[in-house]
Amino acid sequence: MKKKYLLVVQGEGRGHVTQAMTLYDLLIENGHEVCGVILGSSGQRDIPTFFINRIKAPIVQVQSPNFLTDKKNKSINLPKSVIHNFRKLKTFRKSLKTIDNFIKKEKPDVVINFFDLLIGLYYRFHKPNIPMICIAHQYIYLHPSFEFPKGFWLDRMAIKLFTRVTSTHSKKKLALSFYRVDGTLNNVTVLPPLLRDDVFKLRPEIKDYFLIYLVNNGYFEEIVKWHQRHPNIELHCFTDNPSQIEKNHTYNKEKLFVHAIDDKLFLEKMSGSNGLATTAGFESVCEAMYLGKPVLMVPIQGHFEQFCNSRDAYKASAGIYADKFDLSKLVAYTSKYNHSNPAFQSWVKNAKEKIYREVISV
Repeated sequence: MKKKYLLVVQGEGRGHVTQAMTLYDLLIENGHEVCGVILGSSGQRDIPTFFINRIKAPIVQVQSPNFLTDKKNKSINLPKSVIHNFRKLKTFRKSLKTIDNFIKKEKPDVVINFFDLLIGLYYRFHKPNIPMICIAHQYIYLHPSFEFPKGFWLDRMAIKLFTRVTSTHSKKKLALSFYRVDGTLNNVTVLPPLLRDDVFKLRPEIKDYFLIYLVNNGYFEEIVKWHQRHPNIELHCFTDNPSQIEKNHTYNKEKLFVHAIDDKLFLEKMSGSNGLATTAGFESVCEAMYLGKPVLMVPIQGHFEQFCNSRDAYKASAGIYADKFDLSKLVAYTSKYNHSNPAFQSWVKNAKEKIYREVISV
């Protein structure tokens, strides 16, 4: 039976956006309708151009609670984030009203949430009679088999509470994982990553450069300092607002190239790179693992989710983690990396079919 779906996406991270884009294609290919996409964000980032070009359904952008960073755009400032979000309660109520109006107008059969907090709050307060499916790596935190880093009990409680709120009254929680975990427990089903078709079409090779992906461009300062000591190594860095970086930093533009975030160019560069340095986002690490590229993971300071990702991905043989963008560690690790991850490639195989079966069963 063909159904009408509404996608709700936490739009601050590239991973949720590309996962939603992949599922959108999958639903359309199978004859379903996607009546719209609600994109929650801080309002500070533009909707990615590649997302607008791919999605042929109405995209409604609403302001959603998010973390704020320090003045250098590096570490998360938790007190500042709490105060900022509290001051914007009126804005968030308007966002909930926008969601309510859109749902009443379109009347979707199923809502699919890619880790946006507002839709969880909407289900808590409005209690719509529409089933919701939640898809994200973060739902692995609610599975009893997941091993958190030792200590950090307060951070663990906070991230689990946040994750539960995003999935209020959900029918299914689909947790995307670096590795196999058997069994559905606590209404959480563990599934492979939802990677884009573009990843599987690539034929990886090794060229003489390294790739960098920065969610927060404040870390570019560390990249520049490292490159000044190693000027002959070619680097390609993808980040928000490259024009601001060019304005604020002096660097060797013949060997250090800065790119705006672009889905196709990023994958092309990853396919030919020696390795990837990133702030431990789930999606980019998974893409690197599938393409056989070693990863240096540097979690954003104060970002417990990325801290967990880096340790979990290390356990899955993705690469190594560090506190700073010391690319010398990646260079040294790359020399002994075998550029093959058959266990992960086997795990990812048929991921779309598995996820599609779970989605249409609701």
